[in-house]
Amino acid sequence: MSSPALPAERPLRRVTIGQDALPDAQSGFDGVDETVWVEVIRKMDEVYNDLLQYEVVLEQKNAALEDSQQFIESVLASMSDILIVCNRYGAIQEVNDSLRRFIGQDETVLRGRPLGDLFADETSRQRVHGFFSAARPATVQDCELLISGRDGSPLPVSLNCTPRLSGTGKLVGMVVTGRPVGELRRAYHALRQAHDDLKRTQQQLLQAEKMASLGRLVAGVAHELNNPISFVLGNVLAIRRYAARLQTYLEAVHSEPRQRSPELDELRQKLRIDRIMVDLNPLLDGMTEGAERTRDIVDGLKRFSALDRSADAPFNLAEVVARAVRWVVRSGPRNFQVDVDLPADLPVTGSSGQMQQVLMNLVQNALDATAGGESPRLDIAARVEDGMVQLVFADNGPGIAPVNLLRLFDPFFTTKPVGQGTGLGLSISYGIVERHGGRLEAANGAAGGALFTLTLPLLQDGPDAAGATAKPIG
Repeated sequence: MSSPALPAERPLRRVTIGQDALPDAQSGFDGVDETVWVEVIRKMDEVYNDLLQYEVVLEQKNAALEDSQQFIESVLASMSDILIVCNRYGAIQEVNDSLRRFIGQDETVLRGRPLGDLFADETSRQRVHGFFSAARPATVQDCELLISGRDGSPLPVSLNCTPRLSGTGKLVGMVVTGRPVGELRRAYHALRQAHDDLKRTQQQLLQAEKMASLGRLVAGVAHELNNPISFVLGNVLAIRRYAARLQTYLEAVHSEPRQRSPELDELRQKLRIDRIMVDLNPLLDGMTEGAERTRDIVDGLKRFSALDRSADAPFNLAEVVARAVRWVVRSGPRNFQVDVDLPADLPVTGSSGQMQQVLMNLVQNALDATAGGESPRLDIAARVEDGMVQLVFADNGPGIAPVNLLRLFDPFFTTKPVGQGTGLGLSISYGIVERHGGRLEAANGAAGGALFTLTLPLLQDGPDAAGATAKPIG
């Protein structure tokens, strides 16, 4: 919109009229007193001062009008929505830059044209014509019509139409605003996506809190189980010693013929003392084995709940891998096969409990990824070179989508349905491996499936026993 041109201002010139410039009272105006002329001069000065004040006020109002006009033009030029101002008959009076860019036509071409000419189909033109048919048109909200784009193609636009009234309330025209529906749909999609992400993050945080509570519960249970297990193992050892003494005593009693009596022999047969003594050691062996297995379970629970805080203790990585595989496979389907090809010794330093958490997460992810296959399988192999050990976890699942590879280790990122994964496992595992001076990488195998590579520094003072027996990976 352009501002109207203002007429050129002429500077006022003040003319001083003094007594010297007055004509001689006797020559021009006989009988006029001199005080009258003084009063006339005073009145002329007052009028001149009023004119000066009016000029200052006019200049201020003109500057304010120019500022207001520039402000309105800048606002209209900055609007992303299209704006069309029409008279009461539907002829275009003003448009903004957004409409000009949208349809590719200049304002001079558009001014004076009917509003309906901007639209691409007859239905839209008839609908626009209805905006102006009534004597007092009503406000139109979110009316989706097709407008002709720069190349003539129809583009959907959501329009709002509002009557424009004069100061006396008389209808003088209509103001039409609108926005391309594509932008609205994209904004709605972004809002919906943000809402879904927020809900998913809320669910993941809730799940993470549940897992944290479960970890604390598991830690407490493991601590409470330690005492009865210790009692059982201690009592088994004591009973084993007592059994040996009883066996010695019975043999001494029944070895001497003079000390034997028919009643004792009959009682021995009736109570099956010989069979009890034969079964006693296997029973004690079974109790010992059960108590030791229970102790292993408690040890695993303690490791799962991250009670192992030793960060600089040496441990054998191969044993931790075997323990992690055993724990995951026990809870998985029977057809899930894990092939572990590792050397006997892989000495590293750090926290074996935290590393078991990483390894269990990798095995569990492989189990979940291959769950839908006919023969789910995971191969774990190792390679040692330059003081580093590489563990490769290769499954035969569907692999990782390329778009997810870069986000795989981001917190709360998961491809599992809501409630089945928190998106924290790989992120936590990545941080644990990094704190151990290693790397955790993900890729897709050449033959399909996911490929996770865990690289850790070997214990420098430990034997490099893995170099000769490690399975080559390439």
